[in-house]
Amino acid sequence: MIRGRQAEYVTVQRLLTRARGGESGALVVRGEAGIGKTELLRHARATASGFRVVNTAGVESEIGFAFAGLHQLCAPLMDRLAALPEPQQAALAVAFGQRSGAAPDPFLVGVATLGLLAEAAEDEPLLCLVDDAHWLDLVSAQVFAFVARRVQAERLALVFGLRDQVPAFEAAKVFAGLTELRLDGLTDADARALLDSAVHAPLDDRVRERILAEARGNPLALLELSRHAAPAGLAGGFGMPDARSVPGRIEESFRRRAAGLPPSAQTMMLIAAADPVGDAALLWRAAEHLGIDAGAIAPAEAAGLLEVGATVRFSHPLVRSAVYRAATPAERRRAHGALAEATDERADPDRRAWHRARAALGTDETVALELERSAGRARARGGLGAAAAFLERAAALTPDPADRACRALSAAQAKHEAGASDAAFELLTIAVAGPLDGLHRARAERLRAQIEFARTRSSDVPGMLLHAAKTLAPLDPAQSRDTYLQALEAAIHAGPFGHGRGVVEVAEAARDAPAPAGPPSPADLLLDGLVTRFTRGYEASVPGLRRALRAYRDHLGTDDASRRGLWAACRAAYMLWDDETLYELTTRFIRLARDAGALSTLATALNFHSTILVQIGDLAQAAGLVADVAAISQSTGAPPLPHDIVLRAYVGRRAEAMELFDDMVQEATRRGEGTVVTLAHSSLSVLHNGLSDYRAALLAASVTCDADELTHSSAALPELVEAAVRAGEPSRAAAALERLSSRARASGTPLALGVEARSRALTTTGPAAEDLYREAIDQLSRCRYATFLGRAHLLYGEWLRREGRRQDAREQLRTAYEMLSGMGMEAFAGRAARELRATGEQPRKRVTQPADALTPQELRIARLVAAGATSREAAAQLFLSPRTIDAHLRNIFGKLGIASRRELRSVRLS
Repeated sequence: MIRGRQAEYVTVQRLLTRARGGESGALVVRGEAGIGKTELLRHARATASGFRVVNTAGVESEIGFAFAGLHQLCAPLMDRLAALPEPQQAALAVAFGQRSGAAPDPFLVGVATLGLLAEAAEDEPLLCLVDDAHWLDLVSAQVFAFVARRVQAERLALVFGLRDQVPAFEAAKVFAGLTELRLDGLTDADARALLDSAVHAPLDDRVRERILAEARGNPLALLELSRHAAPAGLAGGFGMPDARSVPGRIEESFRRRAAGLPPSAQTMMLIAAADPVGDAALLWRAAEHLGIDAGAIAPAEAAGLLEVGATVRFSHPLVRSAVYRAATPAERRRAHGALAEATDERADPDRRAWHRARAALGTDETVALELERSAGRARARGGLGAAAAFLERAAALTPDPADRACRALSAAQAKHEAGASDAAFELLTIAVAGPLDGLHRARAERLRAQIEFARTRSSDVPGMLLHAAKTLAPLDPAQSRDTYLQALEAAIHAGPFGHGRGVVEVAEAARDAPAPAGPPSPADLLLDGLVTRFTRGYEASVPGLRRALRAYRDHLGTDDASRRGLWAACRAAYMLWDDETLYELTTRFIRLARDAGALSTLATALNFHSTILVQIGDLAQAAGLVADVAAISQSTGAPPLPHDIVLRAYVGRRAEAMELFDDMVQEATRRGEGTVVTLAHSSLSVLHNGLSDYRAALLAASVTCDADELTHSSAALPELVEAAVRAGEPSRAAAALERLSSRARASGTPLALGVEARSRALTTTGPAAEDLYREAIDQLSRCRYATFLGRAHLLYGEWLRREGRRQDAREQLRTAYEMLSGMGMEAFAGRAARELRATGEQPRKRVTQPADALTPQELRIARLVAAGATSREAAAQLFLSPRTIDAHLRNIFGKLGIASRRELRSVRLS
């Protein structure tokens, strides 16, 4: 134990104590190299009494191998694999190369890993140690971060060692937000005590002060610098201070120690440093290939630089990097060549190819082909980052310029799909500099636009995609149509920020898209419908968009082709007030995403569905989905999705909604996301109408309606009519109503016709107004959106009171109040309550329901279990472990005053 680290050791012990008692936790130990992270992890292992311990470590040269770090940690636990649901078993087996199959989503692998660790922790508490997490391959890091954020009630602890100031490794970023334990330098007193314990001979005071000054409290630096503490070596204390960083000084110390070994021992150490697996048998075979006896490693072991048993372990990660970096390029190539010869081509073809690539000097088509095959296998396991690394190296080794450009383009595509847009752009630059044929050049142009959209959301992207689509038209008509649809989606997303190539201009250009080669797919029909929407108007587009939506309903499946364009299709259904189709599409999309474990896709689907649930009036369920989306975004490292503001607006919480609004608009404006801005203003119009702030509602609705984008402009029209009428702006109300009526009649759904009748009633007087209110209530009673029905009763009751019909008004206002307060729409319910009091009736206080005591997550679990789901089934759906579900059920039972799942079925959970 390092003196001065008592508080840090106590923190780790508390983590273990909580895990032993069934309260899972994760801890990121962060600090510079040599500061004591590895020592703290060793202490955790040594003091984890009663725990089973599994561990892994990131290795710099291993970054290109998908799931390598995860596989090493999970390998001892794979005997529990059979306890997982089949999709999770398959995901892990494919990811680890034990089974062939479709590439698993990394986050289905995360769910499976969570299940595997939870299963292993059932027998005894489990401690997972991950050192040098910054050098993990990206997908392993993502899975570990996902598990760390989802563990709750397992007897499981995870500790990650993460180095500061590691240049731009993506893996280091995914752990942001987890609980951190920061290791800083030792105090002066503790540093002096450690130095005195390490140096057993008298030490000149000036030398001691020099060591302390240069080590800056870094324990490993103190120990390494003290090895060279002879006064002569430090110029009697008068030498110039070394400007290198402390980690650099430590690495240099290890380099000097290794350089003093016999040449054969240095070569053995270099082979071990070049092999990330740490396989001792592989080390012996590689050494034998170079004619070196196994005993040559003994001096390195005696020097305390590494130890060799069944595996090879360096005394510190900096030893490995020091040895590898000190070697000349020729020496490294020789070591990798020996490792390639020693690696079984059938058992581990990918590492053999990687070592052969590192051993190559100049170009080598044979090795490039091997790397290309390895890239295919990596992609099949879901390792896009690894596939990109293989392809990038393959491109560098390719002798033919045309082939090199094509491989660089493939590598750029893989990098982009893996989320590394900056690296993708660099590879794309290499690709376009080479001789590409017309088709590949067009694909490169499309990829450039996709990368630009991911990096900047630039308003130039629709134009770039249009040019690529036009170029692709004679070369690959199907890809051309897909690219035209992507251009439209980008333009819709940009909305009012789409300068130069706005959605109308893009739609005009997309008229030139080639016809489908065969029967039109749902995406083909959607493209044609959207082109019509923005070139000929809303009404003309309705028949074509209806055909597209029917095609999506009929053909939506697990294949990518059936889901292409689904984001825009859902928006089109929203625009058409087709609540039934929208509900079905998002519900099925959620199920498909859950089954596939595609969390990023699932987050988008849940986000959209939460808005539907809000308008249905199930605000509690919507809040649960919003919480799920937030958890998924945190797990994936993606930016938060925006629909939380819809929930806040419908509830009527001004302060919360306005805070979200300001943040959303500022960030969306910066990124050029016009649809987010229009969503924010549309939500504010609902908020302000509920609060009777009609001037503010009129302003917010006007911003959205003037944008006339695909989704929210239609939804904001009835808000604009109501706000304009109540704000005394009849001409603005009439103009909005005319536009609303034309669209609603073209749509023809009960929701559209009900909203139109409700809005027209607001602008009408006398008996005709009452007929319209009754028509609105009749139509809206036949759609899913109960919030619209509740508001229709409210408006009708308000009109009746102003007509002096107090008794009739009470009936409508009472119904409105009960509906709106039951949904949790506090602002609109408050409006109904005020009106009801004005009729002389005191609104009844809402009866508290048992489910009101549950959190959104508890309510979701309760609903699933009440519907018959087992703990394991509920866990799979909510990306938790069964043990966590059981822990929540105990809380749920306590809050509801029940004792069993059977009793839960009788509790009202609406």
